[in-house]
Amino acid sequence: MKALVLFSGGVDSTTCLAIAVDKYSASEVLALSISYGQKHSRETEAAKKIAEYYGVRMKELNLTKIFEDSDCSLLKGSTEDIPEESYSEQLEKTNGAPVSTYVPFRNGLFLSSAASIGLSYNCTEIYYGAHSDDAAGNAYPDCSEEFNESMNRAINTGSGGVLKIIAPFIGMNKAQVVKKGIELNVPYEMTWSCYEGGEHPCGVCGTCRDRAAAFKANGIIDPALKYDKQ
Repeated sequence: MKALVLFSGGVDSTTCLAIAVDKYSASEVLALSISYGQKHSRETEAAKKIAEYYGVRMKELNLTKIFEDSDCSLLKGSTEDIPEESYSEQLEKTNGAPVSTYVPFRNGLFLSSAASIGLSYNCTEIYYGAHSDDAAGNAYPDCSEEFNESMNRAINTGSGGVLKIIAPFIGMNKAQVVKKGIELNVPYEMTWSCYEGGEHPCGVCGTCRDRAAAFKANGIIDPALKYDKQ
């Protein structure tokens, strides 16, 4: 294997997967899907279908136990409702602190786990779909450029210089991610981003709002939509 892709089955990670497959071929790419106690399984279901579509091997890892004491609103054990507003609106209420859907140091844990697994498969690169819209305003601090640089140094040092993080969207917004995906013919109709686990995306959570805006900025309607976003 050449590359391991942190893979949720959403827009950003699927676009990362497409980039890695385009660079190395499907046989050289490992998709890593991580469960962390989220309220639904729609992400994992989407990830499996997309991995099959691309013909890549997918490994699943369950880290639910680590987050069982967190009250993050994305998690099954939380008493908090998932906010039905944009990240900017949420940040106004938190005075700049991370939003309620921030899973404590999730990406740090995911990248560390990916490094251990990647080394076992002789990978040299870990792909990670963080982008500037998620990092903006400290909504998700583990999506920032500073975090990425720090984790990249740690993983590269800790792996004896073997592994490095590839974060192709770290300086891009979600609309630019979608633009890249369109160029690569990413099957966005197969992806799942919504924080809720209903039959169709809710359209009102932060990630649904960002996703809709990203496709609209590219002059197209999200192919996964089953509801009116206008």
